[in-house]
Amino acid sequence: MIKQLFKRNKKRKYVSIEQKKEIDVPEGIMIKCDSCKKIMYSKEVIKNNHVCYNCDYHMMMTAHDRIESVIDKGTFEELFEHITSVNPLNFPKYEEKINKDQKKTNLKEACITGVGEINGSKTAIGVMDAHFIMGSMGSAVGEKITRIIEHATANQLPFILFTASGGARMQEGILSLMQMAKTSVALKKHDEAGLLYIAYLTHPTTGGVSASFASVGDINISEPGALIGFAGRRIIEQTIGEDLPDDFQTAEFLLEHGMLDMVVHRKDMKKTLGQILELHTTNDQGGEMRC
Repeated sequence: MIKQLFKRNKKRKYVSIEQKKEIDVPEGIMIKCDSCKKIMYSKEVIKNNHVCYNCDYHMMMTAHDRIESVIDKGTFEELFEHITSVNPLNFPKYEEKINKDQKKTNLKEACITGVGEINGSKTAIGVMDAHFIMGSMGSAVGEKITRIIEHATANQLPFILFTASGGARMQEGILSLMQMAKTSVALKKHDEAGLLYIAYLTHPTTGGVSASFASVGDINISEPGALIGFAGRRIIEQTIGEDLPDDFQTAEFLLEHGMLDMVVHRKDMKKTLGQILELHTTNDQGGEMRC
């Protein structure tokens, strides 16, 4: 009997490398969390608004997913979708990069703009997508954002902008940097009309975007753990000659130092925006703010 316990199981099957390749899980079914490295079913992560259900890490969302999660079904109307980038400085292989990302992301540019409703409240909205050339802001992105702000002003609508960007697009040089001023002027006119602007900063929001329209909201909101800043951490440390706190340039750090009004979990995103919009909507009967 003792011999039977230590007897090698001759029926055990060993799988070769070639056989393993044949039984690999198809691409796209599983996803790994960038924070805790847990491997999860993609469908479950999508149902959870792209938030890791193990460590609560907020993964980057596409612009399409963001709109689907926050805008009431069937109410979104895209505007200015025809605006796309050109190559004004004849930067080498810039058109190839744009075409490649257009195919990869199913986007024409690094942001989507339009109008829709959030819990019944109509609003203009812009959503940047870091999957398209890292959400960088070129002339087309700046023009789309400016036009949707002007549309909101002309139609007396609040405006919500979800930011996600690596900053200004280097391939367009000074033309890209000019978008910082152009969008800020449009927002100033929107403000002078007495209208609401909500800046919703998501991971990552850096460079020229963080230094312009992402930082001037009437209400500035972010998601847990989002990276928000202008220059990179290493550059700042080299410049000032000091080590920075571990949580420097995180949403929580900015909230603590008065740069944000609130940090909202993604599961509460639509509810929070709906409440803010409702509070700032004019009562048609009494003509007073419902605050």
